[in-house]
Amino acid sequence: MERRVDPELAAWLDLSAGVAGDMLLAALVDAGADLEEVQSAVDAVIPDTVRLVAHEVQRAGMRALKVDVELLVADQHHRSWSVIRDLLTTASLDESTRRRAVAVFSALAEAEARVHGVGVGDVHFHEVGAWDSIADVVGVCAALTALGISAVTTSGIALGSGTVSAAHGRIPVPVPAVLELVRGWEVVAGGDGELATPTGVALATALSTGQGGLPVLRVTTSGVGAGTKDATGRPNVVRVVVGHGPADPESAGLEPTGPELAEMVLLEANVDDLDPRVWPTVIDTLMDAGAADAWLTPIVMKRGRPAQQLSVLTDARHRAALCDIVLTATSTIGIRETPVRRSALARGWCDVDVDGCRVGVKVAHRDGRVVTATPEFRDVEAAALSLGVPVRHVLDRSVAAAVGAGLVAGAAVPEGLRLQS
Repeated sequence: MERRVDPELAAWLDLSAGVAGDMLLAALVDAGADLEEVQSAVDAVIPDTVRLVAHEVQRAGMRALKVDVELLVADQHHRSWSVIRDLLTTASLDESTRRRAVAVFSALAEAEARVHGVGVGDVHFHEVGAWDSIADVVGVCAALTALGISAVTTSGIALGSGTVSAAHGRIPVPVPAVLELVRGWEVVAGGDGELATPTGVALATALSTGQGGLPVLRVTTSGVGAGTKDATGRPNVVRVVVGHGPADPESAGLEPTGPELAEMVLLEANVDDLDPRVWPTVIDTLMDAGAADAWLTPIVMKRGRPAQQLSVLTDARHRAALCDIVLTATSTIGIRETPVRRSALARGWCDVDVDGCRVGVKVAHRDGRVVTATPEFRDVEAAALSLGVPVRHVLDRSVAAAVGAGLVAGAAVPEGLRLQS
């Protein structure tokens, strides 16, 4: 009998009392994300710098979990977006965690660039570039990965009112970066003081696909994360509700899984004066920043000059950040943009063991059956380096391990498949 495929695991964020990075992190840990796993992800980006400590508190009579980010070393200097991007790119992170974290900091960089009237590449973070915000962003993204959450939606966002002290003096609430981040999102004042921080709002808006009331869910878990202040009459908390959406009532067997049609944007640029040794780094940077795909095509330009056409496929949410990378990482002075539609199979990840090393296998599937299963080449390279053997040998062993695990065309999609975000 064919296995019924569950709908994707989703999370709804209740931000009616505001949101900060530590509040959202605490809510996800309270919902079941393993704090040690989250700590490991943070350590991969800023090793030996912070410690995450969780403890229960009361907020206006409501039980909640508080996660404190304790500094282990001397205070850190402010970091630029390029430095943070390099830290995320080179860290040993789950790819879902990395993509989410890059998306959040990309959104913050774009907001700060508009506020200060500078290019995204010239942004130097102040409050949001500190060690605690890096821990919050990476921690939240790692917690979503640990819980297996693939889709996030939010309630309306309470922003607060009044003024707050910042790096450049006292500024009105909502602070300018928050106002940039909530363009197109439903917000309310919700109370006095700063209820929503730039880090918290960036996490909510960059990671969410939509906004509204609590959706129809088969609830599996929930969590309550506390802020620092304990306001009278209003619990200063973020709540998260996790569960599966209802299956299609007309589906008597397997839940259809593809191909999925999506509206995308194709970015293109012709480049004839870039050192060819730079291109692999450009492609990797684009992929790490959220590109759905990126590639080069050899072309011949005016006066017979050989060149490369850079193509980047993206959704609208990542378009601005990817345009900035193309303009700063290459020598082009212009980008063409074309709306396109993409049909793609659903995909997810399974791990196989190769001589004691973990290798991820990307599984494309439809209607509950495997279509293709391909070892992740970065994992293969890392395993080859660890084992001291040629990459081609590890690749062969990875394919064999995938077949041994039943990851072959036509087989049922495995129970432990991690959905790709």
